[in-house]
Amino acid sequence: MNTIQLGKNNLEVSEISLGCMRMSGLSDIDAANVIQRAMELEINFFDHADIYGGGESEKKFAKAIEMKPSIRERMFLQSKVGIREGFFDFSKEHIQRGVEGSLDRLKTDYIDVLLLHRPDTLVEPEEVAEAFKELKESGKVRHFGVSNHNPMQIELLKKYVDQDLIVNQMQLSVMHTGMIDAGLQVNTKAENAINRDGSILDYSRLNDLTIQAWSPFQHGNFGGVFIDNDAFPEINAKLQEIADKKGTNKSAIAAAWILRHPAKIQTVVGTMNPNRLAEIAEASNTSLTREEWYEVYRAAGNELP
Repeated sequence: MNTIQLGKNNLEVSEISLGCMRMSGLSDIDAANVIQRAMELEINFFDHADIYGGGESEKKFAKAIEMKPSIRERMFLQSKVGIREGFFDFSKEHIQRGVEGSLDRLKTDYIDVLLLHRPDTLVEPEEVAEAFKELKESGKVRHFGVSNHNPMQIELLKKYVDQDLIVNQMQLSVMHTGMIDAGLQVNTKAENAINRDGSILDYSRLNDLTIQAWSPFQHGNFGGVFIDNDAFPEINAKLQEIADKKGTNKSAIAAAWILRHPAKIQTVVGTMNPNRLAEIAEASNTSLTREEWYEVYRAAGNELP
């Protein structure tokens, strides 16, 4: 498994991460199996959030591996806070309470990376700065970032927060390419020339901010998996063609398509199936040429100007 550097610090982690949103639905044995398989594949980065399974996903994770120092030191844990039922909350109180809850459920003394989950339009960045400062100084959180934020929202936080924001977790798959489309369709009247993300891809590269791609096998906004979906014959045919040529599988090619981008994007995969996880992990050793990358992009229904 290849590694990636998060942000501009020395945090080297696996370029494929296991997203644990669905872990609450597993038995303890099944949860242990998928975590063990991930680590056998040299996936050492695990993505959580306080709301996943109502907190049960974090509990299940810690219970499944019988969390202890010898295991904890071999992995990087990320969690997210800020979403509450019916609203968002970046208040100092909620951030700190969310972290305490995650620490308790994960049975650990610290979180490697904490993300603000979705933008809170009522954010008071001074409060975020105070929360981050105290969490950092106490050793409860080592690094910080955001999720689903645009550049100006990040700049607002950076004006007040002393710590580097090293991650922005965004939805990205070959069938959900808005942050790429707008850059390719500059100065055209095409529908996908509309810049909905504030040039977040270029901003991230300029500011050494690592994008983490969530839902790398989904189409649209939670529209379902496009792999082996009869509604998308062209993209599946192209993925299979390239997979056959490289001796791998369609899921690996779809993930390798993300990893091929020079922005050095980390891919967060949410499968709870150990065998499928192994298939996806082949992406780390699968390289696409420039021509293949654009072939996949066009097969997904995208037109170039």
